[in-house]
Amino acid sequence: NKEGRSFQKSEGEQTDFKRPSRDKSDRQYKSSYKKFNSEEDRKEGSTERRSSERPQRAKSSSQNDGLIRLNRYIANSGVCSRRKADELIAAGVVSVNGEAVTELGAKVDPAKDDIKYNGERLKREKMVYVLLNKPKDYITTTDDPQERHTVMELVSKATKERIYPVGRLDRNTTGLLLMTNDGNLAEKLSHPRNNISKIYNVELNKSLTQGDFNKIVFGLELEDGFVKPDDLSYVIGGSKKEIGVQIHSGKNRIVRRIFESLGYEVVKLDRVVYANLTKKDLPRGRWRYIEERELVQLKHLI
Repeated sequence: NKEGRSFQKSEGEQTDFKRPSRDKSDRQYKSSYKKFNSEEDRKEGSTERRSSERPQRAKSSSQNDGLIRLNRYIANSGVCSRRKADELIAAGVVSVNGEAVTELGAKVDPAKDDIKYNGERLKREKMVYVLLNKPKDYITTTDDPQERHTVMELVSKATKERIYPVGRLDRNTTGLLLMTNDGNLAEKLSHPRNNISKIYNVELNKSLTQGDFNKIVFGLELEDGFVKPDDLSYVIGGSKKEIGVQIHSGKNRIVRRIFESLGYEVVKLDRVVYANLTKKDLPRGRWRYIEERELVQLKHLI
């Protein structure tokens, strides 16, 4: 039975962290994020991480005065994307407090300003956070000109709000995909400086040798730069074709390219952890709303 396995660093060394899952493709794995058991722990962990990993950043003036960019407000209202919103602003069809605004980068106060598009008042959508366990053969995009299946079809009944994927998974990659209309959170989760960790189950076309295992652990030089995973493990009880990879890099096809650079083909690739979110009790092709405690922990990570 392949379900419920754990990972080991290399031969004879087993990790001490296990997480159950009902998805047959899941493997148990080691987690890199700190598990918070109380509100005090969350506050303390957040403080330690910020102080130890990077210098404190001063809050921007927009955070202090409550202002946000007009294009973001329009996107959050469900009208269109931020890029399209810039086109609407430039076209002069957006007004703030009765006056047309054509300046790109203009900011508004969501609590006070009256924003209209073509004379109709815009209201900010409620924030929605949906976690999808993506199956194969679905494109991570909001629209596909070639009319292939997209992840939007799988979450069409989740909300009336206009949500979109945070990051992307390749067509043949399965696993966790966060979808939301919270542009601020999505931007922070996608930014490299926040080092959001992901864990993948990888199945290769042949056994990973100990020599190549060590090469990956120490880091590889790929065509777009050096990459070093946060953790690498063999699956306990499985063949050496089954690997667990923990990585924070968001580069395109990074996990596949790591193994391809050493002559391996990735047969299956499944994302089982995204930040603090897991696939527990979430079957392939299904979605759920993330819980309030998960959202709090997620925001602590950034």
